[in-house]
Formats: sequence, structure tokens, C-alpha cells
Amino acid sequence: MEKGKIVVGLDIGTTKICAIVGRKNEFGKLEVLGMGKAESEGVIKGIVTNIDKTVYAIEKAVKEASDMSGIDIGVVNVGIAGQHIRSTIHHGSITRSSNDDEISIEDVSRLTEDMYRIVIPPGSEIIHVMPQDYTVDYEEGIKDPVGMSGVKLEADFHIITAQTSAINNINKCVRRAGLEIDNLILEPLASSLAVLSDEEKEAGVCLIDIGGGTTDIAIFYDNIIRHTAVIPFGGNILTNDIQTGLMVMAKQAEQLKTKFGKAIAEEANPNEVVSIPGIRNRSAKEISVKNLSNIIQARMEEIVEMCHTEIISCGFENRLAGGIVITGGGSQLNSLKHLVEYMTGMDSRIGYPNEHLGKSKMEAVKSPMYATAVGLVLAGFRSLDEREERYREAMENKVTVKVKKSKPTSDFFSSILNKTKGLLIDDLDGKNEY
Repeated sequence: MEKGKIVVGLDIGTTKICAIVGRKNEFGKLEVLGMGKAESEGVIKGIVTNIDKTVYAIEKAVKEASDMSGIDIGVVNVGIAGQHIRSTIHHGSITRSSNDDEISIEDVSRLTEDMYRIVIPPGSEIIHVMPQDYTVDYEEGIKDPVGMSGVKLEADFHIITAQTSAINNINKCVRRAGLEIDNLILEPLASSLAVLSDEEKEAGVCLIDIGGGTTDIAIFYDNIIRHTAVIPFGGNILTNDIQTGLMVMAKQAEQLKTKFGKAIAEEANPNEVVSIPGIRNRSAKEISVKNLSNIIQARMEEIVEMCHTEIISCGFENRLAGGIVITGGGSQLNSLKHLVEYMTGMDSRIGYPNEHLGKSKMEAVKSPMYATAVGLVLAGFRSLDEREERYREAMENKVTVKVKKSKPTSDFFSSILNKTKGLLIDDLDGKNEY
């Protein structure tokens, strides 16, 4: 079914808007066909604040990716982030009519769909319902209940909600750019597909995606997403601190941060000085790299501390054998890995989105700043939850000639049913049977 399938990921970020076109190669790896990037001026802290500027940037990025790949782009996977994202745990249960027959995929689907009916704060919408552990007849800790016998089926669900206005603004921008949204995906979940290995997710790992406007967190344990959070600080606040503290222009502050900044001030040479040109016939200004790094360290310590607080508050601090994986544009800051290890006491590494990438002519796509965009492409080929893959395969094996109309399903199961239905229709068309 996936042969020849092409997926486009659109990352609407605070500093950049990026579109990546990809398909699976013969080895099952992601082959990037094209990439486009535009400066993002209409997005602040992950939220669209200027529709026209955002639409212009989307059109520019998509056209660039389309020209490079030779693909006419019409449908995209879009990421969503921002301080408005909320993550909560809810408990749900259903009572089955009989104990004799096995728990089916339909029973699990019905339980998941029920969670879309829970009461949430006004002005919010549910974007993801992620099952945690199941309970069958009070037997707890079951990862996959399908095939078991039981009357009462219960589960804890990780519910992720977003502001309705933020979702509507993203939809409006994408539609005005002449595109349709296939899936709206929380950005840290997309990034996790690109940079985390299955072993890390099973052992327990915390992903910290440091973007321009926000820092996104996703915690996995036993191959299940356990916690997500969005912190309203990112790389841009470092630039603002440098601009204010050293009295330089914004572009100069950004260059100082990327070229000379360090997350640990002690590693900076106290005698090293950077000279930057003055404004309008003024004399050049000399900046101490030590002072620059002190400003950066103070803000980065605050961000890392907030991330560590999230890890502690969700109760998984002592269960993350995989430690911390740092990705996003902000992860390229010198010495950041050592600062994170020092402050949290946990092993860490920089996450590059090459976990599932095949050979590519564009080496730039392997940078951590493109982790979310690559993950959004991968989301077209992989499920956010490994159990969904198994359920989809099981339903494809139950191929019947009659294709029934199904009612709307949750995002956890809709892709299973839609792909299965598509397979059946292709089968019928190929055989000319009715």
C-alpha cells in the first residue's frame, strides 16, 4: 500500500516554516525528495499571530519544496505547538455483553472513542487520545487486551488538548495557501518519530525539543507516550537576552549566540573578545565571549530546570534508563549536552533526525532543527503508537469482500480502518467484482 506513497510535512515554527517531501525507499528508509524553508514572521511562541505573513511563508516554503521534488503538493501533515497545549490523564471503561468471546479491536476502539466525549474546558479541542495501560476485569498493567477474555475493559488515556482558536488559525493559513491538512500532530510527538529509537522508548526516555519560541517535552516509557508539555521559552529568548544585555542589534545577537555562545560559561575563554561593527559611523563594539556565555547560561539553566520539573512532576524521573535526548535548533548550542547532564544527573545526547533517513542529497535535513518536519513526514508512514500498527495489520488480514460504511473513529484507529477500507476497494477495483 505504501509503495509510491509520498508524504509532505509542514512545520509552522516560530523562526522558520519548513516543508519536506518524502517517500519510503526499497529498504524502508525515508528518502527526502525536496525541502523548502521560509522565514516565519507571523508566528510567536508557536501560535499564528499574523495570517497573511504566515500564508506567504507557507506558500514560499511549499513552492520551494515542490520545485525541488517535482511533486505538486496538495495535502500536508502539520505540526502544532504552543503554550496552550494541555496534557491530562483520564480513566475510561466499558462493560462488554459477554465474557465468552474475546476482546476485539472494535471493543478497544469503542473505549478510545468514548474519550472524545469527555468534558474539556471551553475553547479547547482534543487533538490526540493516547491509550496507556489497560485493565481487564480488575487485572491491571495490560498493554494489549485484544484476544483476552473479560467483561469490564478499562484504560488510562493520555489526552492532549489545544485551543480551538489556535487550531482554526492554522487551518485557515494552510487552506489559504491552497493546501489541505491530512493530520494535525503535536510537534514533540512528530519529533520523537524522527530522533528516538524503539529501544530508547522502551527503556524510558525524555525528548526535549528546543525550538525558537517554545521547548517541547515528550516522555516515553515501555514504548508508550506518558507525558507531554510545552514550555513557552526557546532559542529566541536567548537572543533577546543577548540583545538587551550586550546592547546589540537582533541579527548581531543571533550571530553571537550561534557562533560564539556556550551553555557553560566556565568553558569560555575570558580573554576572547569579539568585535562587531558599530551603527552609522560609530566605532566598533567589543564583546567579551565570557559575558556572552554568562547571559546564555543563566537563561538555559532556567529552561533546563523547567524541563526537569516536568520530568519529576510526571513521576518518571527514576525510570528513564534512556536519559534525555535534546533536539531542535536550540540543541546545537555549544556545551548544552553537558549542562543538561550536570543539572539533571541523567545521560543525554543530541538527537539527529537520521534514525529512519535513507541516503539523501540534502545533508541539511539531518540537522536537529529539521527533526519536527522529518517527523511529520514519517507520521504518514508510521503510527504514533506501535499497537496501532498491529491492529491495522490484524484488520488487513481480515479482508472481506463486503466493504461496510464505518462511523467516524478516533485518530488512534481511524488510520487503521481507512487504510483497510482502501485496501479492500483497491482489491475490488482490480478484480472488477461487485
